[in-house]
Amino acid sequence: MPSLHPHVLARNAWRAFTFVELLVVIAIIGTLVGLLLPAVQSARESGRALQCKNNLHQLGVALHHFHDHARSFPAGWKGPHQGHEPALPQDDQPGWGWAVSLLPQIEQEGVLNQIDFKKPLYDSSNPSQHAAVRKASVPVFLCPSDIPGPTQSGSGVFAIGSDDGQEETTVEGQLYHKVDGEPFAPLCDVAKANYVGLYGTTEVDEAPAGGNGIFFRNSRVGFKGMLDGSSKTILVGERRSQLGCSAWAGVVVGAKAQRVRNVGVADHTPNHPEGHFDDFSSQHPAGVNFLFGDASVRRLNDSIDDAVYQALCTRQGGEVEGVLD
Repeated sequence: MPSLHPHVLARNAWRAFTFVELLVVIAIIGTLVGLLLPAVQSARESGRALQCKNNLHQLGVALHHFHDHARSFPAGWKGPHQGHEPALPQDDQPGWGWAVSLLPQIEQEGVLNQIDFKKPLYDSSNPSQHAAVRKASVPVFLCPSDIPGPTQSGSGVFAIGSDDGQEETTVEGQLYHKVDGEPFAPLCDVAKANYVGLYGTTEVDEAPAGGNGIFFRNSRVGFKGMLDGSSKTILVGERRSQLGCSAWAGVVVGAKAQRVRNVGVADHTPNHPEGHFDDFSSQHPAGVNFLFGDASVRRLNDSIDDAVYQALCTRQGGEVEGVLD
């Protein structure tokens, strides 16, 4: 049997990686992962942002259906009709918000059937009343990009704080906003929302029944009241949960910031660095999604001109053509 040439044996022999070569391979793999990870994260955020827009569009269609029957959009929240301002906190009862009126249109009749509209959303003398409704998490009211932290469960329920200068926390105990080290005083559990109705450009507590937007206490604004046109008037916008949670069910009387849990104010541009809770904000990069009166959904950039933004957030602000992308 002929013997193999030594060079053939050398070519066929397995050659191990040197330490330097191994480091080079690891570095290349690390570089590839570093390049791919942002792309994967960007693709995931694109999907979440698209779902957010779909949620808002679904709410827009539901609002149009409600308008077809009622000839106006639902009230921002229900309260007695006394006219004195500024209103007292108890003047907001029963407190049922604009989103409750949309439950039949978004296939949530089961939640709707549990509501006694003659009784308040929350009554301190009977806290178990409407507890199931308050804790009913409705997916269409939640932005998938809003991820407050690792300890929040997927239930979408948080413990709302009493009106004593303290902020709220999730049921699991995570504080969204530190308040001078004071202990947390929970009032009741409430289902979270990331979409709030547009009150206007002024402070809600100064005139709860006098917003210059679409949704305020006992409001009955319809298309006829949107003198700028439906395509240039915002109905609903996003709010992230880092500074506190909003509630789709309406105004929880006795809670901290009870009115602005349900509606938002446009006295600051989207994602304003001052981080006011009643502003509109989101986890999306460089912008916030808004639902307009024609049921279209558009993202307004953080750098939008303040005057243009406030005009879009009023019923008769005198919008300028060409300001939207």
